[in-house]
Amino acid sequence: MAEDRHAWVEPGAYEVAPGVHRIPLPLPTDGLRAVNIYAIESGDGLVLVDSGWALEVAERQLETALGTLGYDFGDIQRFLVTHVHRDHYTLGVSLRKIYGSKIALGIGEQPSLERIMARRLDGQVSEMIRWGASPLMQEWREQFVDRDEREAPARYEEPDEWLDGTTKIELGDRTLVALPTPGHTQGHVVFVDEQAGVLFAGDHVLPHITPSIGFQPAPAKLPLGDYLDSLRLVRSYPDLRLLPAHGPVTASVHARVDELLAHHEERLAESLAAVRDGAGTAFEAARRLGWTRRHRRYDDLDLFNKTLAAGETAAHLDVLVVRGDLQSSTVDGVVEYSVTRQGS
Repeated sequence: MAEDRHAWVEPGAYEVAPGVHRIPLPLPTDGLRAVNIYAIESGDGLVLVDSGWALEVAERQLETALGTLGYDFGDIQRFLVTHVHRDHYTLGVSLRKIYGSKIALGIGEQPSLERIMARRLDGQVSEMIRWGASPLMQEWREQFVDRDEREAPARYEEPDEWLDGTTKIELGDRTLVALPTPGHTQGHVVFVDEQAGVLFAGDHVLPHITPSIGFQPAPAKLPLGDYLDSLRLVRSYPDLRLLPAHGPVTASVHARVDELLAHHEERLAESLAAVRDGAGTAFEAARRLGWTRRHRRYDDLDLFNKTLAAGETAAHLDVLVVRGDLQSSTVDGVVEYSVTRQGS
């Protein structure tokens, strides 16, 4: 059963719709084993949805997969990137330098991309102060910020095209609709192909996991509110086959969106209960909640996932404030939450 669950990571090129192939590329982490790249045949070339992480092993695997379809890197005309995270964006940047293919990215990613390229990666540390997560700050800076400030800018460049708002993209006899879906990141977009009956979902809708919310170089004001609105937007379209960035292709976008909406309502209730039980900050509330499908203790998570968990808890608490169940105040940069009379 466990083997079947991860069968989607096997190298290759798998047809998922006429003229569309899923190509999984490896990632250097245990949590996410691979990222799905989708190769769309367009005229005498290819358009790729996402590109993978700029790693030699991923580049070679992509080259091999394209070769089985009769193409090479020079045939890639364009990368349509769902969001700015390195496992989706950076291999496209590397290949563009050699082969001249174009890159399109949602305009909402511009503030985060500018911060990455300017080596301003301390925004996450500022967020940790807001969450009351000072115990994580020094360790995070040592493990991630200082390293990324040395390495990340060389792997990032601006795209050739900013996708601004809902945009039609003509690919020969195929029309995609780029649909802004902020939440996981501010500029996340999905690509709708109603004629083929598929949604290139990026990290917005994933079949087995929920995307992280609330931890970006340029933080959003209400990332979970954005994400829930984006889920409802996708739900308003006809039901399509789900082509996710991580995990296997599944039959129904609507079914998974409904599960995600229900999941976040449950987490909102659990987050509210944590504050009722005495948690005053997002960090304190996160330590009272279970994490992952196994409901692991917060203190048993690694540093990266502890940080994501604290940010996601803050995102839920902020929605509860907007809904009137909680109230908040800021003391020395730390947001403190309490139950309103209405929410008591």
